[in-house]
Amino acid sequence: MAGGDKDLMGAQRAHWQDTYTVHAGMYGAQPSAPAVHAADVFRGAGVKDVLELGAWHGRDALHFAREGFTVLATDFSAAGLEQLRSTARQQGVAGRVTTALHDVREPLPLPDGTVDAVFAHMLLCTALSTEEIHAVVGEIRRVLRPGGTLVYTVRHTDDAHYGVGTAHLDVIYEHGGYAVHFFPRDLLDALADGWTLNEVRAFQEGDLPRRLWRVPQTLPR
Repeated sequence: MAGGDKDLMGAQRAHWQDTYTVHAGMYGAQPSAPAVHAADVFRGAGVKDVLELGAWHGRDALHFAREGFTVLATDFSAAGLEQLRSTARQQGVAGRVTTALHDVREPLPLPDGTVDAVFAHMLLCTALSTEEIHAVVGEIRRVLRPGGTLVYTVRHTDDAHYGVGTAHLDVIYEHGGYAVHFFPRDLLDALADGWTLNEVRAFQEGDLPRRLWRVPQTLPR
């Protein structure tokens, strides 16, 4: 894929598994700001079920469940998903949350047109090639019902870590063990082809801070 590493995403999978094992609940219990916003978007659209890609240890999936949505949370870290299930039981929302161990480079484990909404906070800007990102969005489109909504966030090329660390192909830079695909603006437009692009909102997160875009887009009915 780049930088002499034939399976950068595979290496990242091992890295995240180790990280979650050592640092349980590393992002805290509070939902991300994009998840809070997405819950409002989904509620306004009459959404009942949400698929979250890259659920980590579940802070956002659990927020959706507490807000009354039925959630399928996927991640490629078994350790992260176990933390999610444990917390769901503690919070009394286990009946609204299911999990699936899944690598987004593989087809989604769902039939066509079976979910109302998809949420992906910084999942698309992991160590995926541009071709793989398009494939993931294609799979999202396949499993969404007509009129379904995707809300995703990605770090972009104005981020402080863009260009820092080990360079890989497709605008991917690895810094501190974490590989990030930094999005140029035209990639958002390409991913919205055939969708309604509702908004591109710039925001910041964390202490660095990370610079991201929040993107909600909707399929035609």
